[in-house]
Amino acid sequence: MNHSHRQKYVLVTGGAGYIGSHTVIELLNAGYAIVVLDNMCNSHLEALRRVEKLAGRPVEYYEGDVTCPSDLDRVFCLYNFWAVIHFAAIKAVGESTKIPLDYYYNNVTGSLNLLKTMDRFGVKNFVFSSSATVYGEPDAVPVNESARLGPVTNPYGRTKLFVEEMLRDLCASDPEWNVCLLRYFNPVGAHPSGLIGEHPNGIPNNLLPYVIRVLQGHLPFVRIYGDDYDTVDGTGVRDYIHVCDLATGHVAALRKLEEKPRCVSYNLGTGEGYSVMQIVKAMERVTKHPIAYKV
Repeated sequence: MNHSHRQKYVLVTGGAGYIGSHTVIELLNAGYAIVVLDNMCNSHLEALRRVEKLAGRPVEYYEGDVTCPSDLDRVFCLYNFWAVIHFAAIKAVGESTKIPLDYYYNNVTGSLNLLKTMDRFGVKNFVFSSSATVYGEPDAVPVNESARLGPVTNPYGRTKLFVEEMLRDLCASDPEWNVCLLRYFNPVGAHPSGLIGEHPNGIPNNLLPYVIRVLQGHLPFVRIYGDDYDTVDGTGVRDYIHVCDLATGHVAALRKLEEKPRCVSYNLGTGEGYSVMQIVKAMERVTKHPIAYKV
């Protein structure tokens, strides 16, 4: 354990969620003192209890919502935070087209509330959970950080792009702010202990937990959307990154903030794509069970 960070308090919004909980483990192992704020809309308190067990260190937890300024004030009054990692958001692309106002309220207004609270309390180190959706349909793959942004094709992606723009404007206006924008591709996997992983409330939006629900008999088949793409087998291709690698990237981002970089962006992916069918077949090989699917 690196004890040099023991007195650095980091607020993790959405820290009980899938990516948040894995990141909290890595932060604790790196010696940071962690406070989690989560409204539990798509997460479980049990995940934090398991994180404490795995790390052998306590996690301070407060139930609250970034859309509620008084919840933020309550936590900021209790701790002298060095930095904030902001995961708290709703994140289903398809759902965002049906309830766009909910997405703008939660993801944009919530982020704005958080940034205003941070500014008022003089906390100006920030890691933002962004998304590769900010690139829209890229001109070439793999895409790098200098690629043009947008046009974004869905409200979820636009919420991420809008918050990125707010952060760039904030850093341009105040040299004390330092921000890392982390643009995720497609997180998958679970902690090697098996104690925490992706356990969404309701029907999963991501491929792997959906496949697992089918294997468990909770869902009848995997729905594959399209088999006529210009790919190796006609099904859609995505860049998948293991959630533990993603979590390690957040620790690296905090260390980058110590260099006072102003505003920097990093893609978090592998640069390699795998098709939906390749993932389904790989799961069949690993589990030795057939997986029903329909196109």
